[in-house]
Amino acid sequence: MITRLSLLVLLSATLTASAADWARFRGPNGSGIAADDKPVPVEWSATKNLKWQTALPGPGSSSPIVVGDRVFVTCWSGYATEGQQGTGDITALMRHLICVDRTTGKILWDRAVPAKQPEERYGGMFAQNGYASHTPVSDGMSVFAFFGKSGIHAFDLDGKALWQADVGDWDDRRGWGTASSPILHGDVLIVPALVESQALLGFDKTTGKQLWKAPSEGFAGTWGTPIVVEVDGRADLAIAVPSEVWGFNPDTGKLRWYATGLQSDSVCNSVVTDGKAIFAMSERGGGSVAIKAGGKGDVSATNTLWTGANGSRIATPIFWEDRLYWVSGSIATCRDAKTGAEVYNERIESSAGGGDTTNQGGGGGRRGGGMSGGDYASPVAANGHLYHVSRRGEILVIKLGPKFELISRNRIEGDTSDHSATPAISNGQLFLRSAKTLYCIGE
Repeated sequence: MITRLSLLVLLSATLTASAADWARFRGPNGSGIAADDKPVPVEWSATKNLKWQTALPGPGSSSPIVVGDRVFVTCWSGYATEGQQGTGDITALMRHLICVDRTTGKILWDRAVPAKQPEERYGGMFAQNGYASHTPVSDGMSVFAFFGKSGIHAFDLDGKALWQADVGDWDDRRGWGTASSPILHGDVLIVPALVESQALLGFDKTTGKQLWKAPSEGFAGTWGTPIVVEVDGRADLAIAVPSEVWGFNPDTGKLRWYATGLQSDSVCNSVVTDGKAIFAMSERGGGSVAIKAGGKGDVSATNTLWTGANGSRIATPIFWEDRLYWVSGSIATCRDAKTGAEVYNERIESSAGGGDTTNQGGGGGRRGGGMSGGDYASPVAANGHLYHVSRRGEILVIKLGPKFELISRNRIEGDTSDHSATPAISNGQLFLRSAKTLYCIGE
């Protein structure tokens, strides 16, 4: 017989385990910050603090997520797996959701989904991205994988297919591909089909029924992932688009407010929040902006807290103790989140091993296309340290604080493939993903 006390103990243990999960792109609400305070290694190599490494069935740049004792990640196979520039049989293209045992690194199951055709051919700037850039999301019972024009697919944690839904089949007008990741808000699965149909879509996470659709041509040129901000008892779904920041009702998809402030025709990173303000950064002279969440209609005049110079180009910054941190190219930047004022702007010297964060080697981990345009992975943080992954596989550990301090440089010797995935952190372990290999770093 299960007593009330044993139920409470069991519930407490369950909540403790789930609290450390990294269940979506950039972890808890897209913050990039570990939910627990367990120490994460600041130094590792192929022979130090490497618990396991697992070869994946194909390449990809999506981030891993961690749910309890399982790690989930996506990849692709069948076409352009070694960087071929548009050669091979594209109809053989498959996308995969992989489940890995977090203790051993063993692949527990692999679910492959044929690509909906016609699919964009591999080559040019598309080769910087590839066919597996969307990070899955989980509610602890199911896992949802977004495969671009091949749709959104729901599985239980044992790999049983639950449902799938189409989200559109448009190609990116610039040829950059698609990358935004789905998130959950209560029972609503929110899919940013920003390329596939220039829309946000809401689905019932249990049945797959489409609940709402928020289309707009303004989504063109957006590759970020939305976040949910709770202000005055109301949840707002926030996302940055070219020229503006938008706030939606996540239950209905209705636009509640918008604010100007960005001046770029593309937004590659995601917004972050301190719980009250939303910080958005653009590129190529587009500037940055802080917007107070909430309101109705055009809140540009009433809710703009500050505007600033350029921010992070592709990577999403970290908000930590009233400051914003990021690394772009070879420059580490810290800003005061309340005023937008620069705290430091430090150049990171190239390492002796060629780990310059500007990167110029074989693209996408597939030996073709080059790795131009800077680093793609977003930084993550734990225990007062920021972890930045360069595309060439060097991971910088920087102390968070008002003074720049580089703690260490790390790499897994022998892996020269592309590193474009944002890491995951859970229970003192760092999960890194290169083009074809998944790593678990832990003491």
